[in-house]
Amino acid sequence: MSNDKNLKLENQLCFRLYSLTKLMNRHYSPVLKKLGLTYSQYLVMLVLWEKNNTTSAISVKALGVKLDLDSGTLSPLLKRLEQQGRINRVRNSEDERSVEIKLTDSGCQLKALASDIPEKMFSVTGMSVDQLQKLNNQLDSLLATMSIR
Repeated sequence: MSNDKNLKLENQLCFRLYSLTKLMNRHYSPVLKKLGLTYSQYLVMLVLWEKNNTTSAISVKALGVKLDLDSGTLSPLLKRLEQQGRINRVRNSEDERSVEIKLTDSGCQLKALASDIPEKMFSVTGMSVDQLQKLNNQLDSLLATMSIR
């Protein structure tokens, strides 16, 4: 009997995470649409905004590692962001194989427009700051554990 219980959809962690991801994307989409960004583009911009200026660069490879995206997924995202004038892609002068990403002035200015997004998403959860911090810690722990295996 316990095997039957284990095989119920509502008892699957993967399904909970999948459903939550879909819901999060549904809440993010209208907010990001106003900025002309997709959720994946927003994640790229978050990494670039952490650097906080137009003079710092990150390699495409390092960006892919940070976001856990392969180059086949990342390249089209970067191409669209470049076409929108948010970023510049520049070949590394010391290593022609390496491409670096820098924010443009427009990309930097977008940060101010996006600054209220985390607060909007926080309010959607209905959770307290403490609850969300604990959840984040648990998810970080799960990520670390599963990444080792």
